[in-house]
Amino acid sequence: MRTILVVGGGYAGFYTAWKLEKKLRRDEARVVVVDPRPYMTYQPFLPEVLAGSVEARHAAVSQRRHLRKTTLISGSVVHVDHAHRTATIQPAEGPEFALAYDIIAVTAGAVTRQLGVPGIAESAIGMKHVEEAVAIRDRLLTNFDRASTLAPGPQREKLLTVTFVGGGFSGVEGFGELLSLATALTRLYPELSPADVRFHLVEARGRILPEVTDKPGQWVVRSLEKRGAQVHLNAQLVSATDGHVVLSDGQEFDSDLIVWTVGNAVNPMVRNHTDLPIDARGMLVVRADLRVGTDSEAIPDAWGAGDDAAVPDLAAGRPGVATVPNAQHAVRQGKLLAKNIVGSLRGREPKQYLHHSLGTVATLGLGRGIFQYKGIVIKGLPAWLMHRGYHVLAVPSWERKARVLAVWLTAAVFGRDIVSLASVQDPRRAFVTGGEPAAADHARSA
Repeated sequence: MRTILVVGGGYAGFYTAWKLEKKLRRDEARVVVVDPRPYMTYQPFLPEVLAGSVEARHAAVSQRRHLRKTTLISGSVVHVDHAHRTATIQPAEGPEFALAYDIIAVTAGAVTRQLGVPGIAESAIGMKHVEEAVAIRDRLLTNFDRASTLAPGPQREKLLTVTFVGGGFSGVEGFGELLSLATALTRLYPELSPADVRFHLVEARGRILPEVTDKPGQWVVRSLEKRGAQVHLNAQLVSATDGHVVLSDGQEFDSDLIVWTVGNAVNPMVRNHTDLPIDARGMLVVRADLRVGTDSEAIPDAWGAGDDAAVPDLAAGRPGVATVPNAQHAVRQGKLLAKNIVGSLRGREPKQYLHHSLGTVATLGLGRGIFQYKGIVIKGLPAWLMHRGYHVLAVPSWERKARVLAVWLTAAVFGRDIVSLASVQDPRRAFVTGGEPAAADHARSA
């Protein structure tokens, strides 16, 4: 029985393994997924995790619950020697070991891009994983508690200043949702006012949301500014040492919560530790049928999809254009990848990947959103409802759909839960000190 190795359990990898389980005949092949996390993160829900509109666990799809016929290895693939059909795996515990395979599907995904800005590595939080989204939310809630006990001054101002770096989709959605939560919190803290809260969005280009056209993007900027936010366009983060933010346009301010959403970088394993072909950016060279290789020559038994693969975008209508790294493509590529692998095992020719965009939809906070499909633009509450409707249908499994819907309905009646659990990041402190956690970590709910 042949072994199909799926490198990475994110969008593309999860859907590849999930569909392989359904399409493979008994004893036709075994599927092995290697990933350091035991779940797939449904990233479109991370902004709502920030705002408390979605439970953190509901944005994480358990691999063991849904991949019951797949061998799951908790660890990372650190090297691929496709010439000898061998992958080197570093498990979560224990020494490295070699795993032989017959077919490989490289869906390792991307990593957060860091630009070496002083202070970012020490003080910023990314927004690519559930843990990061929870940490951002807890930091904001805890800072409100701490600030409410302080007199007006630099320390209170720093605690109530939030900075997002990066004006792409994840940055703008996270910024809008967290701004919505902070605005709601000011009504529960009589010691604070909306004017005390400062939100900064920093973008190096002259516009945000590159996935939409200019006018909708400008409308989003105006909408955020009307809500009290400051959007810094054509500005770069120069330094963030000890939370002191310095921008290239000369502005400086202190910020206790800095969120880094600048974009993705190529997975180091794909770029540096495989004998499979990569392009100038370090991405896997993939054909339109998701086989690794060029149009003139495909590498046998090697496939790729997702954010680490330069999949040709046939819908663009011109050569040299690759699909953008987003959920729409990763999910559909994973499904087609499974179908093509099974087809190749049975002697069929693989099909090419072609997907025309369904449009772009983003949440900008509770009851606010924007949708664009070609020349059609919808703003405000209708777009926000479209965002929620689309993603509750798109999140995998009926179990997750039901859980998310239940949280939304509960929140509509009782409001969002605003309990901070920042103390879980140091769970032994109360036990070691023999007392309660520090006052700054106490939860405040309403």
